[in-house]
Parts: sequence; C-alpha cells; structure tokens
Amino acid sequence: MEYCELGNTGIMVSRLCFGGLVIGPLQKNLSTDEGAEVIAEALSLGVNFIDTADLYDTYRHIRRAMEITGIRPVIASKSYAYDREEAKRTVDKALTELGLDSIDIWLMHEQESEHTIRGHWEALEYYLELKQKGIIRAVGLSTHHIAAVKAAAVFPEIEVIHPITNKAGLGICDGTMDEMLMAIKEAYEAGKAIYGMKPFGGGNLLHSFRECVEFVTSIPYIHSVAMGMQSLEEVRMNVALFNDLEKSLSTLDEYRPQTKKALHVDFWCEKCGSCVERCKQKALSLNNDGLQIDTGKCVLCGYCSSVCPVFALKMY
Repeated sequence: MEYCELGNTGIMVSRLCFGGLVIGPLQKNLSTDEGAEVIAEALSLGVNFIDTADLYDTYRHIRRAMEITGIRPVIASKSYAYDREEAKRTVDKALTELGLDSIDIWLMHEQESEHTIRGHWEALEYYLELKQKGIIRAVGLSTHHIAAVKAAAVFPEIEVIHPITNKAGLGICDGTMDEMLMAIKEAYEAGKAIYGMKPFGGGNLLHSFRECVEFVTSIPYIHSVAMGMQSLEEVRMNVALFNDLEKSLSTLDEYRPQTKKALHVDFWCEKCGSCVERCKQKALSLNNDGLQIDTGKCVLCGYCSSVCPVFALKMY
C-alpha cells in the first residue's frame, strides 16, 4: 500500500481510504461485528485511513475493528454543527464512542460556499481551539460544491478538503467534473490536503467500474480516495487495485461488484416532504402519486432516510 502525507498536515495516510458510510444504518446496516470485520480486513491489509461522520452512526464499528486488530488508524469525521454547543456535542460523542482522547481530522459536513463556511464559523473556531489542545490534528470540510472547494483554498483555517471525484461528476451541485478538477488543483497547489469521495457515484457508476478506478487513480492532485466497502471481497479487490493497479486491472473482467443499489419508498410514507427538503441533489419531489425519485440525480447517499419520521426510506 502506498502512503503519503495528507497535504501539509503531517498526517500520513494510505492512498485508499475506507469510506464508512456504506456499512452503517443509512445503507447496508451491518451489525457492529459484521461491520468491524470488514474494517478490520482493510486495516490488516494496510489501509490506515477511515472516513466517517456523526450522521453515519459507525463509530461503534470502527472501535470494534480497532479492538480486533490493535491498529489505531487515521480517522476523519464530520459534523453539521454551526455553533459551539453542537460542535462540542458531536466531537465529544465521537471521542466517547470511539474510545479515544483525540481524533485526527474533523470536517464541516456538506459545505456549499464561502457563505456557508462563514455561517459555520463559530463551530470552526471551536474545532481550531481543540486543534490547539491536540484533540483534533487537522480541520477541514466535505463538499459537493465547486464553490466550497474554491473558498476553502483561500481560508488558512481550513487544511483538509473532501470533494466529489468521479469520472461523470455525479453529485456535483454547481458544475462539471472538469471544473471541479480545476478547483481541486488550485487548492492542492495552495497546500491543502485533498481526499476524494464517491469514485463510483454512490454505486451509480459500477457498470463502468474499471473506468472509474482508472480515472480517480490518475488524478495527480489528490492524496487519498475514500471508497465505500461493505464486504471482505470488496476490501480485498480495492486494496489489490491500489497496491498494483496495472496487474489488478487485468482481473477486473472477472470481478463483479455488488449490483447497484437503489432508494426504495415504503407504502407508509406520509408524504411530509422532509426528505425532499433534505436532498441537496434535488433528486426527490412530491406529486399526487407520492414521493418521486429522479435516479439521474440521486447519488444513493441515504442521507434522506436520516430525516424520515416514519423510516419509510431504505437503501438496498
């Protein structure tokens, strides 16, 4: 496994990052032990970087994997907090559930622009205080927006950027993949740490698995790529790809990643519209026939299910 310094943070990470969304209740919903087994396999094969979030509810899986392996990976988490109180609550929750006294990277979740960054400034200031105390090592943001990448590039307080990077630009809210790459390049050259997300567009691009892998591994200005993995087979294949791309690509014709998942709406949906408001991809809408899903816009993140009051949305 290849490792590199994540920007100028002093944090060494594997080129492959374990994306923690998929194993959690918003998607595959693996039990603590099942999810921990998948993470432990990745850790044992050299992956030393895990991406998660307050929303994902996967701290327990990561903690169990650390207990199984005895390996303490680099952990990045995220929060929607915009004030000091909520920022403290989410960091405290992470540390308690992970069983740690510090965390490596803390991100402001789903930032959109300079304006949303400033709107979360009170939380950001709290994270920077924790950095001064050694509780957080680096601070940054995750985003589906080119505007946020551009803004982050000029904020000295922001060290880490976690943007969408897939060959189709699926999930980017304000432009194309070429425009996103230009923004990422500028941020990289400004010394920012960059690790990509959604290389397969949340599963929508699995039909072109090989092309997706070739694309994301060819980007010279990202340090690591977070890939969601939900089985031992997926872990082993992805590790093999990052260990020896050329050799592993020759086996891809025989590799069949899990069939594309989809968002399903149960009959008891109350049509309250909470999920429509939550979806930043604008993939959901309501009409007389109920909730409608635009599969061309949906990135299969499962975030909508987190706000459903009757648990009528499921990803499988």
